[in-house]
Amino acid sequence: MELEVLVDFGPKPNEETLNETLKKLKNTEGVKEVQYKDGTFMVETVLPSSLVLNMVSESTGKRTVLQGFGESQSAVASVTSALGCGKSSGVMGVVRFQQTAEGPLVVDGTVDGLKPGEHGLHVHEAGDLSQGCKSIGGHYNPLGTVHGAPTDGRDRRHAGDLGNIVADDMGRATFRILDDVLKVWEIVGRSISISDRRDDLGRGDSPESKVDGASGDSVACGIIARSAGIFQNPKRICACDGVTVWDERDRPLAGAGRRSTSPCCNRELGGGDAQKKTCCKV
Repeated sequence: MELEVLVDFGPKPNEETLNETLKKLKNTEGVKEVQYKDGTFMVETVLPSSLVLNMVSESTGKRTVLQGFGESQSAVASVTSALGCGKSSGVMGVVRFQQTAEGPLVVDGTVDGLKPGEHGLHVHEAGDLSQGCKSIGGHYNPLGTVHGAPTDGRDRRHAGDLGNIVADDMGRATFRILDDVLKVWEIVGRSISISDRRDDLGRGDSPESKVDGASGDSVACGIIARSAGIFQNPKRICACDGVTVWDERDRPLAGAGRRSTSPCCNRELGGGDAQKKTCCKV
């Protein structure tokens, strides 16, 4: 898996810091290759993307974002529990999907706010969040089979059965899963969910075991959407609202709270023109 990690070095990086970061990455187990060019580290790795991002951020002392993910088809879902009625359990995170040339789908994610322990991870039929996680349908199951484990054959599991992720004592789950059944092009527009309890992988005695692994309700979910692969996203400032890639992590995806306060990009403060064109560079 190749990651495109953008670093906020400013006009020019400090050479000593740059060389130390390159050395640290190259000496890290699980990192296969590292290159740097024009503010971006290209990292080929088998590690979860969040670990690489944290490593680069700590080494450089600068802000970092994942600008691209994977060489081929990729998708991403922002999962949250804040869906409907203004209620939230505080669970949120990002799950990324990359279709590898070798065949397996890489599922890479970090989710915070979970209860410590195991939680089921599943792809669901629908991308309908009109009623929060209650309207996303059952597990994605094109063959009409029973619930099972990720290691079971495609005729003995739901295609959307991805097993369990484990949250640490702080409620964070960081994971990287390889799956031979799912393909990225068949899950775009569907949803991913995290369940309240451990998935028993269809090995339990209850009737629910063969339906959803007796894993309980979904505590967070999100729609899976196509995302940029490496070199496919040159954006630094969003032309529609003026939010930079550095600030985007701390802004909602939509609504008044997302709008930039820069006069250049906010027509309410005098930016732009009468034809509603932006003066921001992208």
